[in-house]
Formats: sequence, structure tokens, C-alpha cells
Amino acid sequence: MPDTHRTIDAVWKLESAKIIAGLTRMVHDVGLAEELAQDALVAALEQWPVAGIPDNPGAWLTTTAKRRAVDHIRRDRRLTNKQEQLAHELEQQREPEQDDVLRLMLISCHPVLPTGARAALTLRLLGGLTTEEIARAFLVTGAAIAQRIAAAKRTLAEQRVPFDLPDEAELTERLASVLEVIYLIFNEGYSATSGDDLMRPGLCLEALRLGRLLAELAPQEAEVHALVALMEIQASRSAARTGPSGEPVQLHEQNRGRWDQLLIRRGFTAMLRARQVGGASPGPYLLQAAIAVCHAQATTAEDTDWARIAGLYGALAQLLPTPVVQLNRAVSLGMAHGPQAGLDLVDSLAADPALRDYHLLPSVRGDLLARLDRHQEARLEFHRAATLTRNAAERAFLERRADAIAGTDPTGHGPTLGEAARAFLARGELDPATVRSYGQTLRRLRLALGDRRPLASLTADQVAGVFATAWGGAAARTWNRHRSAVRSFGSWAHLDDLAAGLERRAEKSGSRAPALGPAQFDALCGRPDLPLRERTLWRLLYESGAGVKAVLSLNVEDLDLADRRAPAGRTWVSWRSGTARLLPGLLAGRTRGPVFLSDRRPGPGRTPAPADLCPDTGRRRLSYERAEYLFKEATRSLDPAAGGSTLGRLRLGAAQQVPHMLSDRA
Repeated sequence: MPDTHRTIDAVWKLESAKIIAGLTRMVHDVGLAEELAQDALVAALEQWPVAGIPDNPGAWLTTTAKRRAVDHIRRDRRLTNKQEQLAHELEQQREPEQDDVLRLMLISCHPVLPTGARAALTLRLLGGLTTEEIARAFLVTGAAIAQRIAAAKRTLAEQRVPFDLPDEAELTERLASVLEVIYLIFNEGYSATSGDDLMRPGLCLEALRLGRLLAELAPQEAEVHALVALMEIQASRSAARTGPSGEPVQLHEQNRGRWDQLLIRRGFTAMLRARQVGGASPGPYLLQAAIAVCHAQATTAEDTDWARIAGLYGALAQLLPTPVVQLNRAVSLGMAHGPQAGLDLVDSLAADPALRDYHLLPSVRGDLLARLDRHQEARLEFHRAATLTRNAAERAFLERRADAIAGTDPTGHGPTLGEAARAFLARGELDPATVRSYGQTLRRLRLALGDRRPLASLTADQVAGVFATAWGGAAARTWNRHRSAVRSFGSWAHLDDLAAGLERRAEKSGSRAPALGPAQFDALCGRPDLPLRERTLWRLLYESGAGVKAVLSLNVEDLDLADRRAPAGRTWVSWRSGTARLLPGLLAGRTRGPVFLSDRRPGPGRTPAPADLCPDTGRRRLSYERAEYLFKEATRSLDPAAGGSTLGRLRLGAAQQVPHMLSDRA
């Protein structure tokens, strides 16, 4: 039986995309198509261990799934006119159209879906991965992936995305979305953004399989072949990218004898195909593949043609002028024309908000500084990079690089920024709200400048640069709050000029923003991609009129679901039927801990108080700041001039309802 189950699993991964694609063509609903395919899988799990594995397992699954589809259509009175046509198709055992799988790819990666939903749906429908497998790959909960996939299916149904191939003009744009998703999956496997391991090979292999499949389905698309070439060559280095303990090994230090020559040859072949079918001007994936080819052709690190790579990155920056491309270009310039050339470009990127918390920016800067013999600065940059990465293997590697740099330890002369910030916030005269507010400001300074930066070296210009990047576009009230925190910290630390470069902004006077009307609120909460947590929180605030902090302080064990109320400090929070319908799904069987939880478990250095930690999931209570940020992002379209709304507008909306749902406790 275990052998049978392994066979079923292997067949499903190979055939599921074709089966679901063929069913989608029949029923015109990707969600229903997957359900019907799953029914066929369940039938195989029940019958094959007893009756044996069929001679053609894929055909058996396809036939069974189609029979389920025909049964469903026969029950649907609206489609009775298709019965004879579909029954005849089943009898003829027609093979699924080759274009069906391409259509399914285009639907799974449709631009109407958020990027995360596209990746999850693609792995589910075309990769044959279970929800749990996808969750493990991206280090999130199975419930989060299930919600993401369900929301994506709802969006496709509500938007009536057709199961048709677009015309040639639109096909190129739609394929770009597919390529983006496949490369996103590959990169998450090649350089994991979080977790203990540097790589997740399963995701790399799945992305390669999807890329090769797409190359078969769209053989005349140069960028498709170019992406395959890029992934093949990058994957060829996998065995050499980590050391015996899983630590990262930099490209110039890798044992090139461990590079997979078969994958390199496959990459070269795909590159030749891309050039044969390509037009006059190369696309971004072709340029990136050309860079990978340069590395693969060099027999040693010293033989690398860095001048050509720098030129290719320059051309790529013309097509994709993104900060990440420019950062990679800086590395190549540093290798081709000296570290100062690379450092000049890196320093010009430091103020870009897109790279604000990107650990590779200080990592690259540290490498360039080390090559310029500016060791103390390099050490600080490597330590800062280590605090920004969420990957344990990469963090340990960066800390080792910092510790390996010879020279005087700059932290040996007085307190560091991190030490001073912790001491400042630990003062007994600060109330919790002030600690939280000041902590936000100082945390941003510590991330941007480094925990280990000597406090005495801190300058007003550095602080002003952090403010410009982090809060340059913020409202005057927000800017002034953070400015006040820096002034207080500077005064305490005897650095009175720390806020000298920060002018106070004039705050607008006048009435508060109006409450969200019922129509606006229903449109906001009716978005198909809105997570259940946000939908429940906003509905509760809108129905109760309670303060945001009071609602976020609610615990599962205190909820009275029958009476629709719960204690919050010295008050009661009550709700109506809309919230009552959402709460059971949000709680998902939990009986203890905070009602509203953050997306991730806290890191080892940021353990919350026991009262703010869910004992079942290990996640902490959703913070007020994060809740406000999510609402502002979601309401930008409602209030573009102000950059989004605050959650207080929901409380104002509750005041328009009858009755006011917040009362004092007896």
C-alpha cells in the first residue's frame, strides 16, 4: 500500500495540471475544476490499493475526473444543452488540448491576483502540491495558504476571467506575469528569505519544471527560454553554494568542480533557443541569462569577464531601473572598475525606500568597504545586514564576516546605539504608550544605522537621512511625533543637536476625516483578497464603536459568542451579526490567547509578554501600529490625497449606527 500511495502521488504531480486544465475548459470554473480533479484523486486512493494500479494511471484519473464533470453539468440545468457534446467527448477519450495547460498557467498567474496568491495557486494547480506542502515551502501556516488560494479562486470567478488564450498583443503581457511568478518561486527556493536553511531545493525544482513546461507550450517566446536558461545555470551552482554546515559560500569562493555540468549545458541550449527566436532587442530575462552564462563560462573566479557583466547590468538597468538591479550593478562595477566605483553607486541607493530593510544593501556595502580597508565601517555594515535578514544561515554567515575583520573594535569606546536605546526605553518614568511610541522611532534608527554603531559617532545628518527615507512622505503629525522622540533621546544621551536637521512640520487644522459610509465600508470589506483577520477586525470596529486598542486587547477565552460581547479593561465590547458570523472562522478552534494575531511568530530576540502570545500557534498579538498600517494601505484608493485612512474612521462610522455598542462595565 505505501508503494501504491507513492505511485499515486507521483502520477498526480505529473498529470494534475493537464487534468485540471481540461476540466476548466469543460466547466469554466478553475475552483470547481480542482474540486472535480480532487474527487478523482480520492477515488484513486480508495480503489488502486485494492484493484491495482491501472496500465495508464493518467488516463484513468482523467476519465474519472471527466465523468465527475459530466455528472455535475447534468445536475446544472443551465448547461443541459452541453450534455450530448460533453458525453460524446468523454466517449471519444479525446486527449486534453495542449493549450489547456497554458491557459491554466495564464489564469493562475492572472494580474488581477496579488503576487502571493498567484504563486500559491500556481503551485497548487500546476505543481500538484498540497496546501501543507506550499505552507511549509513558504514558512507560513496551512490556514494562511488555504485562505490565499480560496480568495484567488473567488476573485477569478467574480472577475469572470475567461479560460481563453489572449490575442498576441496581450499574450506577451500575460506571459510576463507567469514568468514573474515562476522566477519568484525559484528565488524563494534558491535564496530563502526566512527560516534556518539557505535553500529550499523543492521550490527550485518545481520552478524549473514549470519553466520547462512553459517553454514547451510557448516555444516562440524568447523570454520564456531565457528564464529557463537563467534558472538552469543558477541551479547548477546549488551543490557549491553551501558548506558542510549549511553556511553560505560566496560565488568567487565556490568549488566550480561541483557545478552541475548537465544543468549548465541545458542552460546554454535554452539560451541559444532564446537568441534564435528573439527579436532585435533583448528582454530582461535574456540579459540576466547572459550574465549567468558569463559566470558559467569562467573556469575560475579570476577568469570572470566582469567588464562584460557590468555592461550587461547597465543594459538591464535601462530596461528595469529598479533599486535591486542597480545594487547588483554596483557589485559588478566594484569588480570591474574597483570598489570605490561600486561604493559610489551603493551610497546613491541608500536613501531609496525600497531598499530600506533589504539586508543585501549593507552586505554589499560592507564588502566594498572591506576591500577599501575601511574595516570599522565594514564591520558595522555586516552586523547591520545580519540584523535585517530573516534567514538564520545567512545571519550567522554575516556575523562571522563581521567578526573576522581585523582592526580596532569601534564598539569598545562608549555605548552603542542599540545599548543606549535599550537603556533609554527602560527608564521607569516612561509609561507603556510612550515606550511603544519612542520604541518605533528608535527601532527604525537602529535598523537603518546599525545596533552596534557607537553612540558618540551618531550625527544629525545621519538621522536626517533616516527620516527622509522612512517618513519623508508621512503626515506632519507622524513626522513630528518621531522628531519629538529623537529630540528626547538626544537630550537624554547628551547629543542635543541630534535633531538639528529636522524641521517641525505644520500640522493641518480643521475637522477630522469623515466616517466611512455604509457603501464605502461594504465595498472595502467585500474585496475578495481581503484576509479574514482584517475583515473581522474592521467589521468589529465598525459595529462596536470601540477603540482600536480595546478591540486588539480582546482574548479568545473572554469572548461571549452567545451574547456577542467581551470585556476589555473597564468596558465591554459588543458586536452584531456581521462580526458574529466571522469570529468562528477567525478563531479556527482556538480557545486561548489573543483574538487577533500577527502574521508570523516573533523572532528569538523579540519575545512578547505571555499575555500577548498565542499558546496554540506561537504567534503574538496583532500590534496597533501594524493594524493601522494595513488599514491605511487598503484605503489608499478611498483617500489618495492623505495616503489612506486611519482605523478611527471605522469608530466614527459606528457612531452613526443605532445603538452605540460600547458601554461601561457594571
